[in-house]
Parts: sequence; C-alpha cells; structure tokens
Amino acid sequence: MEASMQREHVLNRALNLLEQKGFTRVTLEMLADELSIPVAQLQQFWPEREALHYDCLRYHADQIDSWRSKVLLDNTLDPQQKLLARYRILDEQVRQQRYPGCLFVAACTFYPSADHPIHQLAEQQKQASFTYTHALLTQMEADDATMVAHQMELILEGCLSKLLVKHQLQDVAIARRLAEDILRLALCRKNGALA
Repeated sequence: MEASMQREHVLNRALNLLEQKGFTRVTLEMLADELSIPVAQLQQFWPEREALHYDCLRYHADQIDSWRSKVLLDNTLDPQQKLLARYRILDEQVRQQRYPGCLFVAACTFYPSADHPIHQLAEQQKQASFTYTHALLTQMEADDATMVAHQMELILEGCLSKLLVKHQLQDVAIARRLAEDILRLALCRKNGALA
C-alpha cells in the first residue's frame, strides 16, 4: 500500500464508507474488510480511526479545492454559472451515491470542540466555500454580497446536512432552486427592481 494510487484508493473507499455510514459507524476493521486487507496494514498509516478521519477529510478538502479552482478558471462560465456549478457537481455525485462536502458538516458535530484539528479542518472548508461564493457575488456586483453569500452558504449547508441523513437527489434540485431565487433577488435589488 505504499504507492500513491493505493493510498488514494484506500482514502476514496474510506470516504465512501464515511458518506454512507457516518463517522460513528466506520471503523478501521470495517474498512479493512471492505478492502480485503489485514487491519494491521491500515494501522501502519492510520493507527486509530481519528487519524483516518483527518486524512480522509484532508484528502477530500484537496479534491474540493481542486474542483473550485477548475470552475473559477473556466472562462466558458459566467460568475452566476460558477456559483451554481456546485449543484451540478453535487447532483452528478449523488447519482453515484457520493456526497461531497457532507462530511465537513458531520465533522463539526462528531468533533464539536473548536480546538480539535478535524473540526478546524471542516471549518476551513466551510470558510473556503464562503470565500468562493462571496468573491463571485462581488464580481457580479450583487447587492449586499456578504449577506447573500451567507444566505447561499446556509442553503448549501442545509442541503448537505439533509443529504447526510436522507441521501435524496431531489434535495440538491431544491437547494439549487433556492440558491437561484436568492441570486435573482440580489440582482433585482442591485438593479433597483425591489426598491
């Protein structure tokens, strides 16, 4: 398991298990069974479950950061499309029974202490999402970009929280529609339509 591809395979499988079963139920033994390898082989890299949780979330944060960068650099998309692209990606992933971002919401509950490294990692990812949203809203010159960014992030986090429990694709479509409505209202206010 020394090769990078093998490590990524283990982390992807662990992420999928965590998304499906949650932090409380996934153990190193469960992951070892899933991978058909001895637990001792996993323990060489992750001596306990918490180390695996941290590594999984760090790996997942890198995946999401990479996605955000790709979207920001995509010149075929305007800022509004870039803002809503997360719902397209989320839709695609949920169809594959993957729930990107949900684990950051769950991590704050499972590791409630603000001083805990996993809680801090989850909060960093939430802040990165807010920064992404705020920057695009500012670029669009949306009315009260900070407030609108908070509203849009609340919708996203609510969607991710519900996906953690229900795993229902329709929640992504509902969240996208709410985000579109909030965005439309902000642009109407900018143009004086709601004055």
